[in-house]
Amino acid sequence: MVRNDDGVNFIGGNVVSGALQRCVSVGSEQFSAQYWDRAPLLSSAQGDYLDLLDLGGVDELLSGRALRTPFVRMAKDGHVIPSARYTGSGGAGAEIGDQVHDEKVLALLADGATLVLQGLHRMWPPLVAFASTLRQELGTPVQINAYLTPPDSRGFDPHYDTHGVFVLQVSGRKHWRVHAPVLESPVPRQPWGGVAEEVAAAASTEPAIDTTLTAGDALYLPRGWLHSASTAGEWSLHLTIGLHAPTRLTLIDALQRMAVREPRLRAGLPMGLDPADAKSLAPALADTVAALHEWLDSITPEDVAAQLRGGTWSAARPAPLRPVAQAAALSALGLDVRVAARPGLPVRLEGPSGGRVAVHLPDRSLQLPESCAAALRTALDGRPHRVGDLPGLDDADRIVLARRLLREAALVLA
Repeated sequence: MVRNDDGVNFIGGNVVSGALQRCVSVGSEQFSAQYWDRAPLLSSAQGDYLDLLDLGGVDELLSGRALRTPFVRMAKDGHVIPSARYTGSGGAGAEIGDQVHDEKVLALLADGATLVLQGLHRMWPPLVAFASTLRQELGTPVQINAYLTPPDSRGFDPHYDTHGVFVLQVSGRKHWRVHAPVLESPVPRQPWGGVAEEVAAAASTEPAIDTTLTAGDALYLPRGWLHSASTAGEWSLHLTIGLHAPTRLTLIDALQRMAVREPRLRAGLPMGLDPADAKSLAPALADTVAALHEWLDSITPEDVAAQLRGGTWSAARPAPLRPVAQAAALSALGLDVRVAARPGLPVRLEGPSGGRVAVHLPDRSLQLPESCAAALRTALDGRPHRVGDLPGLDDADRIVLARRLLREAALVLA
């Protein structure tokens, strides 16, 4: 929970701490100061990751979860395999044509293709919980993919990502070659093709890291670091955790969206001005820069935070809930029912002000009487509570508040 002058931020739910400790061999402060978005870190013998996903879990996902694209990708020798080669009809009544067919995946795996399971932070319960904890510890949205590579195979050519990653080796062994960036701090809007030749040339030089990860090892790569991986004589399963951290461009983008509110910045340019002619453009540019400086000086951190809140909070899904059980419980809700904040759901409380307290959720805001403030802070503090124990209200109002928050999916049945 983070407090400031005018509100309280919560990320709800009870989670087990220490997700970051499973990814790095140094303390969080050292990792933040020396490695985060700066340098790779190889961490050996971090422990067993089989509780997060194992080969049996991969088979269950492929054969028992009716996966569709893009939750599955396959590649071989640096080339992505067209999805039509491992998907097909969902069968009678399904009316879909891109369901993964496990027998087709089998054939491609036997032929040396790499399997990629994408978005596991949304569908595999141990990884849903792990991603939620890691997101809270790092303060950034995360995604989790799994890579299964057969013996003596290579899935992708040397490349870089525009976000940082943790690699957790679950089983088997995989050889990694890592090179320094050819493009410093890349972002998604920069086209990959612009540096393809530089990437190929850099990948042929002496690597910064040349190592084989074994089960329990971990590797952190900041965005931009080139990497490629291959197997030798055994199957390899590893998790890649994508870290979609905001950058200063995130703040600039927010300011650009906010700038449309300022009349001076919306003003048109003089008639007849040729914006491609520097001499003609100079006076208008100088006036625009002056107006921009004046407007920027009036912007507060809270203004920018409010602009970013919805998009940042919506970038990561909270933990799943049981919608049928929760809907059925609404009408029969009693004082002995236990409720808790929905794990991983960011909530901001503001007020009381003007007799009201505001509850800001990722996609909407609720306005409630200020008499609910104490009960709200208790209900959203991350611990289970009896409805009858919510402070500051009588029993009837406790039930009304709990029912409203359950209906809005801010609370879940504990």
